[in-house]
Amino acid sequence: MNTFDNVVYTVGDLNAAKSIHCALLGAEPHTDEPYYVGFNINGIEIGLAPQAQDSRIGPVAYIRVENLAAALDDAQKAGATLVDKPRDVGGGTRIATVSDSDGTILGLIQRA
Repeated sequence: MNTFDNVVYTVGDLNAAKSIHCALLGAEPHTDEPYYVGFNINGIEIGLAPQAQDSRIGPVAYIRVENLAAALDDAQKAGATLVDKPRDVGGGTRIATVSDSDGTILGLIQRA
């Protein structure tokens, strides 16, 4: 069974977003890099990823899957459209995004 994994917010100003999230979450990030700031709040991963204004897609909830290729195939057969092809984001973790018929972006993540 697939399960919820994390939520990633794309932001223009990573430092400003980090300050706001630290204040709202009452916690410091476990990862604080120029490409990603991550918080783990009660077992839920909340991430901030820098993106240019014209390429920001809003928050993306990621569903953890056993097999990314198979999950993408199933999603596309069900009518989803590939948005961001599979890519390695480090440590053997691979992600991809699709959109549903309303344009909602859905993330898929396969962890090593």
